Amino acid sequence: MPVIALIIIGAAAGFLATRLMRIEADIPTTMLIGIVGALVGGFILRALIAVAGWLSGFVGAVLGALLVIWVWQRYLRR
Repeated sequence: MPVIALIIIGAAAGFLATRLMRIEADIPTTMLIGIVGALVGGFILRALIAVAGWLSGFVGAVLGALLVIWVWQRYLRR
């Protein structure tokens, strides 16, 4: 993400966050809060996506194994 976009998004996020938390801050502090929040939130989101990706792979593997067992019991074992 370009630096300008990060500053704009960070400023908007900082403004919204300071209003939601009812904190009075000047513009540079609000922008800094938003930029740091964007970095921390992005890191947490990437970690969650990585875990969700691993977890979805595990769930898919279990469902595939259940399907193989069902086909084996239903059609191949007599």
